[in-house]
Amino acid sequence: MAILRHSLILLFLLAMAAGSGRAQTVSGKPVPRVPDAGGWFALFNGKDLSGWMTFDPGGWSVGGGGELNGRGPRSFLFSPGTYRNFILQAEARLNAKGDSGILLRAALETGAPKGYEVQLCHTGDDPQKTGSLYNFEKVATSGIADDQWSKQTVAVIGNRILIQVNGKLLVDYPDKESTYTEGHIAFQQHDQASQVSFKNVRIKPLPDDIATALAGLEKAFPSLAEKKKPAAPAKPN
Repeated sequence: MAILRHSLILLFLLAMAAGSGRAQTVSGKPVPRVPDAGGWFALFNGKDLSGWMTFDPGGWSVGGGGELNGRGPRSFLFSPGTYRNFILQAEARLNAKGDSGILLRAALETGAPKGYEVQLCHTGDDPQKTGSLYNFEKVATSGIADDQWSKQTVAVIGNRILIQVNGKLLVDYPDKESTYTEGHIAFQQHDQASQVSFKNVRIKPLPDDIATALAGLEKAFPSLAEKKKPAAPAKPN
């Protein structure tokens, strides 16, 4: 009987260990995929975290205003679906000295998931500030005040990543290695001292064909249209 009891305990512990490495769906089924007239899908229903996944469900909640709140120890919240080419928009608010990020084409895994990261860090210690494409292209300063909402517009098309913060294009990066090709959207809760909130999160999936996906990108990134304007003719002396 002692051998049987010890065997059952061992099996229980192994099951627990396996379960701890499996992402948990936070609350029910994903929200229905119903786009608006412009082809945008809301990623949150403003009430709960339906369909989203995490390995640490205690760190995420939805506030009374429909905002997503990240609190507590390090954690990542993963979208129900995966994406390849897309435009993502979200408003973010971060406390003083806080740190967070939005992962793109992220792998569903524990620890620090593989994927591109849009950095959120206004006055924190990390030298890569808000708008950086983390470890790919650095933004050295942030003009965003702590505890204020800022708007991130991000495009990932093929190996090209664009990051715009409050209407200013900060990154237009061609990843020659095409490091990440498809994956989840993931929101980061960095540490106990960081408090982050997101709202008005929406995504517009784009075609796999790169030329088609790039068409009309200037609507979301107006500065791209400015670059295309012909230079004004030089004035005669």
